[in-house]
Amino acid sequence: MRLNLKSTFLRNLSNIPGWRTDRKIIIFESDDWGSIRIPSNSSREKLIEKDVIQKANISHYNQFDSLESNEDLNNLFEILTGFKDNYGNHPVFTAINIIANPDFDRIKQSEFQNYYFEPFTDTLKKYPKHDKVLDLWKEGAAKNLFVPQFHGREHLNVNAWLKALKENRPKTRIAFDYGICGIDGVSLGESKIPYQAAFDIEQPNELDYLNNVIKDGTSLFQELVGYEATYFVPTNGPFNLNLEKTLHDNGIKYIMLDKLQKEPLGNGQYRTHFRYLGKHNKLSQVYMSRNAAFEPSAGGKNWINSCISDISIAFRWNKPATISTHRVNYIGFLDPANRSRSLKLLKELISIILKLWPDVEFMTSDKLGDLISTQNEKL
Repeated sequence: MRLNLKSTFLRNLSNIPGWRTDRKIIIFESDDWGSIRIPSNSSREKLIEKDVIQKANISHYNQFDSLESNEDLNNLFEILTGFKDNYGNHPVFTAINIIANPDFDRIKQSEFQNYYFEPFTDTLKKYPKHDKVLDLWKEGAAKNLFVPQFHGREHLNVNAWLKALKENRPKTRIAFDYGICGIDGVSLGESKIPYQAAFDIEQPNELDYLNNVIKDGTSLFQELVGYEATYFVPTNGPFNLNLEKTLHDNGIKYIMLDKLQKEPLGNGQYRTHFRYLGKHNKLSQVYMSRNAAFEPSAGGKNWINSCISDISIAFRWNKPATISTHRVNYIGFLDPANRSRSLKLLKELISIILKLWPDVEFMTSDKLGDLISTQNEKL
């Protein structure tokens, strides 16, 4: 009981600072689309067999997550089109997307001395039910159901991963052989930096490389998706603020960072910053934040009740409710039952939201950023 009271108190407290509105705005923010994770059930089982992944405490990402298929997107769109708010808007996912993945063949040909990436559209060709995914991204954006924004070039810390490969770290190499990079290199003792944290750094001189990652990634995003990304969420959180100018110069107006943001400085040092919704940096980019979660694939609790509680607290403090809901929840390529369970719960969640708050508005993260910027300009 004490833990619940503490949690409720902290969630209320975290919603107090920052931009406010009387409008009841709901945003579904969903990370990881376009990135690889587990390519097949057989590859996962091989990693369990070789003790790269521990079956006893396997994460829901390693259990269910994979590159989204045509069916995954079609099923999600079907649920979203079944609802509208009073303004005629369907619930819409701000899809925080990766635009490239490692080119395993070329990296191996270089004997792990060089890193190469491929557009995610090339990755799609290696999967059996994925030939229409880019078209579905574009369809989702056109219908305001699934609007891609920028998560990074790849969901991978290239420097940390390539270093481990060069050093022939055994479990990193085993995962590589099965087309997998998203293992926990830190807990395995093979990396100081989490492989999934693309913008973390071990040394300050890695920032030059990351500036190029942002330039390449935003350019490829525009080439493939057809418009310029304006919203950015760094993978796994760590992000050095010296990269903000490159984001700004490449079209990014809004940045989602944790309310207690961990900035990597290199050499094992980090600086913590306090963030709140609507805060500006010196480049007039707006910091955004999340204050709700819906992650049913993770199990462990009643995610509908928990999310409704999060939304209630947000609205109590006149804040939009920005719901974190990762791609893994909606992927059925490896296990169709995972997708079915989550979509059923998503449908129930949206029904309850509309019943409890009939005047709710569904919106994307970038449109919320536009709203905050416009109102701030009038002050």
